[in-house]
Amino acid sequence: MQYYSTNNPSVKSDLKRAVINGLAADKGLFMPELIPVLPDDFWKALPDMSLGEIGFQTLKHFFCPEIPEDEFRQLTTEAFNFPIPLVPVTDRIGSLELFHGPTLAFKDIGARFLARVMARFTKDTGAAVNVLVATSGDTGSAVANGFLGVEGVNVFVLYPKGLVSDVQEKQFTTLGQNITAIEVDGTFDDCQRLVKTAFMDDELKKSMQLTSANSINLARFLPQMVYYFSAYAQALKQGRKEVKLCVPSGNFGNLTAGLIAYKMGLPIKRFVAATNCNDIVPKYLNTGNYQPAPSIATPANAMDVGDPSNFVRIQELFHHKLSDIKAVVEGVKVDNDTIYSTIRSVFKTSGYVLDPHGAIGYHAIKDKLDTNAYGIFLATAHPAKFPETVEEVIQQKVEQPERLKAFLDGQKQVESASADYGDLVKILLGHAGRK
Repeated sequence: MQYYSTNNPSVKSDLKRAVINGLAADKGLFMPELIPVLPDDFWKALPDMSLGEIGFQTLKHFFCPEIPEDEFRQLTTEAFNFPIPLVPVTDRIGSLELFHGPTLAFKDIGARFLARVMARFTKDTGAAVNVLVATSGDTGSAVANGFLGVEGVNVFVLYPKGLVSDVQEKQFTTLGQNITAIEVDGTFDDCQRLVKTAFMDDELKKSMQLTSANSINLARFLPQMVYYFSAYAQALKQGRKEVKLCVPSGNFGNLTAGLIAYKMGLPIKRFVAATNCNDIVPKYLNTGNYQPAPSIATPANAMDVGDPSNFVRIQELFHHKLSDIKAVVEGVKVDNDTIYSTIRSVFKTSGYVLDPHGAIGYHAIKDKLDTNAYGIFLATAHPAKFPETVEEVIQQKVEQPERLKAFLDGQKQVESASADYGDLVKILLGHAGRK
């Protein structure tokens, strides 16, 4: 399959170049030329499939035969090797817990898959590949841990100083080896701007091969469709036939993956795009005016994105027709006070502990739940990653998983930079020869 640029459909690439380069030559995002509709026998077998098999059956259309099918089945088995349970919170709302992977966040799914695909595509190149990623929280830890120790790949994680939780920061600043954490004196938008500038810097690219592990990389966001199929399969097993799904949204790669699953035939009634105060997309859905804005810091920091890169992919899926997007997606903004009150009320009534991002998802699906539908929200991170917020709200300690405790005992190692691009270049070139 070929992949085209969102800036110009005539700019195309094969899979390997699209994954390694991250962005198209004209700086657009890659999209698959074709989104196949899954056959009837897939839907019949779906309720009894393992997560790895769901990954193989859905993703093979995009990654095979470039990766041989027998090898690809092994890849998906290894990448998707932890549970993603659908847990009841009320009689009509379930939590799809995406936080049972190595770093306790949903981005483990995409990052583990991407790391394996990237390692396969770069193992024979001879030159180091440098992964450059901006994070507002969970992306950095998932990518860093996914690529930790991968031969021939260096990872640079840019994050805004003081704007990620202590737990999140520890998960990618304590690793060493081929991981370099860069603490930027600025916002997530500054970090994202620096990454984009680097990708457009032809002089820098003469000195080092750059690629992305953010959701702008198609091998990072496409595997996220797997848990949408899994959610539907689990809902069917629980006797739910009509499903409405809520996606806490920041850079919108997560929702893009869900909508590609929808285009492949996933019978979800509606998607709710839930944001925090950075409500660029809900405003667009209400007014038709898409206006990026500086990001605002919130308790749901992984969603603090004022210019979501992936929304153009959603527009592509629906041929840039607002009415067609609105027929499938509705937007909800959840303010900070509501995040806190939702965590408190859900814990009080059900004993279920939400993190700030899950609280946004729960509130939005509860607000938008139709009479006959079963609501599922994506629980994108373990509440133990946000103890400063969650424990204060519920007035109780959140139990820390053992793998999280191991990160907290590590020693922080960072490079510091201003929001000036020149600082980033110096750091990158200083590590350019590392293999």
